[in-house]
Amino acid sequence: MNIIKNRYTYFLISLLIIIPGIIFMVINFAQTKSAFPLGIDFTGGSLLEVQFEGANVRPSVEVIRSAFEKIAPGTDPIIQPLGDDSYAIRSRTIDDAVKGQIVTEFGTITGTTVNVLAFTSVSASVGSEVTRAAGIAIFMAALAILAYIWYAFRGVDHSFRYGTAAIIAMLHDVLVVLGVEAMLGYFLGWEADALFLTALLTVIGFSVHDTIVVFDRIRENSHVYRRIDYETLVNHSTIQTLDRSINTQLTVMFTLLALALFGGETIRHFVIILLVGIFSGTYSSIFNASPILVVWENREWKNWFKRSAASA
Repeated sequence: MNIIKNRYTYFLISLLIIIPGIIFMVINFAQTKSAFPLGIDFTGGSLLEVQFEGANVRPSVEVIRSAFEKIAPGTDPIIQPLGDDSYAIRSRTIDDAVKGQIVTEFGTITGTTVNVLAFTSVSASVGSEVTRAAGIAIFMAALAILAYIWYAFRGVDHSFRYGTAAIIAMLHDVLVVLGVEAMLGYFLGWEADALFLTALLTVIGFSVHDTIVVFDRIRENSHVYRRIDYETLVNHSTIQTLDRSINTQLTVMFTLLALALFGGETIRHFVIILLVGIFSGTYSSIFNASPILVVWENREWKNWFKRSAASA
């Protein structure tokens, strides 16, 4: 099996996955000034989750919106059904007193007992602080990964390449996750919140972990197979770790798939982002990170334009 031989096909597949996501991020930004819909953790606002106990028919979204805006006009509520008898309502910031009046109004118009499942408020200043902290966290994670791999592979020629290739593979996974989030936000209205940030950072960890396993095998084999060319060495090392990488990630993905199907609405967004990210991390570790080392070793970019000119 020669995985590295078809490296440009794998790069093309990655581009075909990433480009649509970037397009949807641009579309979302043109419409809302954000690459994807942001939850109250980033923008500030309130989240109210209510359950209508004993209701034969759940009140319609229009009825809920009318009652909400009657008590809190100008708050622009976004209403999302949860299960068969509950709603999640996102709006501009409201306080506990207004929340109590809204819940009372819900009970009055529906004639049911209304239970508050959750209520959270975040100010706009806190939201912007969270956004800034998220960017810093991802940047610092990338620097730490680069420094660690550079140090860990210091005994190998061109150790800096390994760290750089791992960062490129990580950025691939970040772009895939952001693109999927942009498409989910565009078609389903899903909003990025603190759990999305948690999922993104978890994906970064999984991606780099799998990449390091492959790179470590390349390092070990470089001391054993000294006479074979670098491309053959990388291909052999990648194949040796293939079963381990796929089996490890499949166990995680099967668990996440079960949670996505049966875990409920509250964690479905988080789980699906993790599922996409871990699949992307497995792909990039095998089909992107190692081939990048070969491209760099052979300095193949010098021949890209020559081949185009020859074809012309």
